[in-house]
Order: sequence, then structure tokens, then C-alpha cells
Amino acid sequence: MYYPDELIEEVRARNDIVDVVSGYVRLQKKGASYFGLCPFHNEKSPSFSVSPTKQMYYCFGCGAGGNVFTFLMNYENDTFPEAVKVLADRAGIKLPEIEYSQEMKKTESKKAVLLEINKEAAKYFYYQLRAPQGKTGYRYMTERQLTDETMKKFGIGYSNKFSDDLVKYLKQKGYSDELIVQAGLGIFDEKRGTHDKFWNRVMFPIQDINHRVIAFGGRVMGEGEPKYLNSPETMIFDKSRNLYGLNFARSSRRENIILCEGYMDVISMHQAGFTQAVASLGTAFTAGQANLLRRFTDTVILSYDSDGAGVKAALRAIGILREVGLTGKVLNLEPYKDPDEFIKNKGAEAFQERLDRAENSFFFEIRMLERDFDTKDPEEKTKFHREIAKKLCAFSEEVERENYIEAVADKYHIGFESLRSMVNSYAAKTGLAQPLQRPKSGIQKKNTPQDSIKRSQRLLLTWLAEEPQLYPKIEKYISAEDFTEELYQKVAGHLLEGLKSGVCEPASIVSLFEDEEEQREVAGLFNTKLIEMENEQAKEKAFHDVLLAVKKNSYEYHMQQLSGDVNALKLAVEGKKALEELSKTHISLK
Repeated sequence: MYYPDELIEEVRARNDIVDVVSGYVRLQKKGASYFGLCPFHNEKSPSFSVSPTKQMYYCFGCGAGGNVFTFLMNYENDTFPEAVKVLADRAGIKLPEIEYSQEMKKTESKKAVLLEINKEAAKYFYYQLRAPQGKTGYRYMTERQLTDETMKKFGIGYSNKFSDDLVKYLKQKGYSDELIVQAGLGIFDEKRGTHDKFWNRVMFPIQDINHRVIAFGGRVMGEGEPKYLNSPETMIFDKSRNLYGLNFARSSRRENIILCEGYMDVISMHQAGFTQAVASLGTAFTAGQANLLRRFTDTVILSYDSDGAGVKAALRAIGILREVGLTGKVLNLEPYKDPDEFIKNKGAEAFQERLDRAENSFFFEIRMLERDFDTKDPEEKTKFHREIAKKLCAFSEEVERENYIEAVADKYHIGFESLRSMVNSYAAKTGLAQPLQRPKSGIQKKNTPQDSIKRSQRLLLTWLAEEPQLYPKIEKYISAEDFTEELYQKVAGHLLEGLKSGVCEPASIVSLFEDEEEQREVAGLFNTKLIEMENEQAKEKAFHDVLLAVKKNSYEYHMQQLSGDVNALKLAVEGKKALEELSKTHISLK
């Protein structure tokens, strides 16, 4: 859908980018900007910046950048109209209504229609649980000690015992068999036609972080297989990149997130006050889910079942968390199997005590490893120590590795030097834990003249975006034509035009470019790193040098275009005059 430029700009202006991004990324203020771990690539130290002044984000690591629309489009995989709608709703701005007629249901964005179908199904299941036909499901949930308030919060419902109820309901709402199947709510076969995927189960709506229903999980009551039945993957549901309960946990304001295995574990923990609990969706924990968690916390506490399968799943999850730079801890729930069982028997206070004593994930790995060896036997004990040394090689950072060697040596009564020697020996053999290789000389790849030209132009654009009060002081020396790269010149034209009227809104300039790669590059133009200066005098000299470099390149560029180009001659003459004047002029930054 087309929205007028004025309306789009109002939506952008009414959504502060720091507020929006902080709903997805943990940000900390540093100087005039906010920094956090980039949500678009793996990193351990923050290089993702959000500028409240420029209303833009930019990652100095991977180059991702843009305004508030771009962020939602990249993060949520939204189309531009979808991003506008989300932000308009957030700001309370009324957009032109889209009436979903039967014809428009067929032609409107498939993603939007699938979300709409899932929302209708969630409402239907919710009603069924509270109707007479849902008394079996309702009794089952109350026997699991869930309150009405908790069931309402999670939208818990019931799929009727008849296998075509939901399909009939959705078809009455105007949705085709094909769309119902594509939403993962129906199954088609030649014998029965389109019928319900879920029937005679308590239903758990699965929501994305924006509380949109994207799928369902259904649990059988009593005996029956499969115990849990989940929606298939669809255009709106990728189970490896979503987590059950994260839509609530993301705003829990806790120092950690608890990762468990099942829906009921999450719901029981939330009911007991542990609103930071989430669960994977019927599959093993994935790197995509770890990256999702990394946007909201530094520490993940694993609360898996205490049986063999749970231990195996925890060991796998620990490795994934470590790969993305998250601190992992493991919750000991013995003698109980899972969080739901523990809380029912021991209560919230005892659960909190266990959380406070959650075990360091590396020591959990070592403790599980120890079970494979008879440490009373000297030979077996030596093998155990060798395995510890191999695992210690996984720490690539020398300081961290040394700290763990010291802690393990103390815990398992191993000589520190002996263990370190063993670790270093394995590291040398395998190539693991290698020290940082520093270059033998200070020679680095030199920038080409073209690189230097581009950099000076980027620096000037960034400087003017960050300190727009400088523009009146240099207005007579600079114009869009001084930026010799095509994209730079377009950006400069918009920026300088705004500065002339006292307006500096780099974020609005990003919206003028439709291509995603261009948007990234435009964001980069306003986020070139400026060198920290010792004092005002040094800063003034640096700014003057950048301005002079841009003007000098402009003059040389237009001189090369003189052949038959009257405008180039005019620009060259004006450029030479301005360059001579500028070289003798002092520009104060105050």
C-alpha cells in the first residue's frame, strides 16, 4: 500500500529510534550515542551504535545501518508498508484503513493474511476452552494448577474433538482451503478433503516478540501420541528462530533468561513470578535462537530435564551459547525432573535459591565428563585430566583460559603448572588456543587515492550531520557538486538543502532510497568514525583539512571534465577561487 511521504515522515519522527531498537537490543549509553551487540551478525564486543541525534543505527562491524523503518525491515523481515504500519500503531497514528474484502484477501500480502488466519484461530481456540465443549481441556489445565489469569495471559485454548470444526469456522470467515493449509492449521487428503491439524488438544498459541500469533502447539490430554503437536514451518513461522514466551520474557527486566524445554515449564515459571523463562519449540536449541536471546541478555540459565536426554540437550546448548558469546549456567533441579514439577513441590522461593546457585556451564560439562571415568584409578584419573585439558583449549582468549585453568586446578586438586603445561601441549598439537599473531612489521596495506577521496567526503557528511551548526560557516565554500561519487552527491544535495533551512534529519534521507544496499551505504555516510581530538585547536585543524581535501578533489575532478563541458569549466573556476580562499581562512568550530 502507498502512503504519502508526509505521513511516512510523521511516523518516523514519532518513533524515537533508541526506544524502538532498545526493545530488541540491549543498549548502553556511551557519549552521545548508544551501543550494543549487533543483531545482524555475531560479535562479542558492541559495535552497533544508535544515534538519537541522527535517528539512525549503524554497525561498525558489518556495516548494517539505516533508520527506524530499515531496522524493522531487516530485523523482522517486514516489508516497508508492514514496518510503517507497526510503527504507526506504536505511535498511535491512524493510517488509511485497508478493508479485507474477499478479493483483497486473495491479493493482499500472503504474510499478512497468514497472520490474520492465525489470530482468528487463536480466538477460536480461546473461546472453545471456556465453552461447555471445552470443559475437559479446562479441567486438565486447572489440574495443572494454572490460574485463569495465567491461561488468559498465554491465550491458552482448546481444539474441539471434532476434526473439522476450525476449518469450517475459518471458511465461514472467508479463507480458502489453500490458505488454511498454508497457515499450518489444516491438512488436505483425497479422502477427507481439508480438515483440522489439531483436535482434542489443549492449545498453546506461539507468538513472536511483537505478540503476533505465528503458530500453535497442541498437547494431548492423557495418553496419546504425539504428546505435543506443533504447527509446521510456514512463511511466518521458523521454529529455529523463535522461542516460546520470549514476547513476555524480553521485558522481564531480569539479569538472565531461563531456557527450558516445554510450554508448561515456561507457563509455570511465569505464574510463579519468573517471567524471564522461554522454551525452544519442539526442536533442539539452535544458533538462531541463541542469537535471538543475545539481543536481550548476557546470561542464559539452562533449566532442562534432569534425565539423560536433558543432560545431553544441555551440553549441546552450552556449546551453542558459547559460540555466540553468551554466558551459560545450568540449573540443578534434582530430585525433580523439570521446573514445573519443582515449583509445584518446593515453591518459588526454593526455585529462586536454585537459580542463585546455578552452576557455571564449563564446570557442569566437566562434572558430566567425570562420570565417564573411575577417578580412584590413577590411569583413569590421568585420562580424565587430559580430557579437561582438551576442553580448556576451547578458550581462545588467553586471560579467560588462564582463569579457568586456575579454577579447575583448584576444584579438582590438579597442580596449576601441570595443568597449564598439558593445555599448552594440546593447544600446540591441535592448533587450538593459539596466541594472537601480531604482524612482524608495521607495514599495512595503503589506501588508494580514491579511498582517501571517498573517506574525506564521508567524514564531511558525518561531521555536518553531527554538528549542523557548522554549515553556515562553510556554506559559501561547499556544494553538492563537490561530492564526486554519485551516491554521495545525492545524499549531500538532500543534506545541504535541509541545512540551508535549518533542518538536519539524516534518517529521513535514508527513506529516499529504495534499494537496501543503498540505504546501508547512506547510513554509513553519516556514521564515519571521527578521530578523537586532544583539544579544540586540533579539532579545528582536522575539520579544515577535511574540508580542504573535499574542495581540492572537487577542483581536480572538474578540471578533468573540461573538454566540451561548459558547466565543468564554471565549477572548476569557482572551485579554484573557493579553494584559494579556503586555504587562507580559519574556521572556528565554536
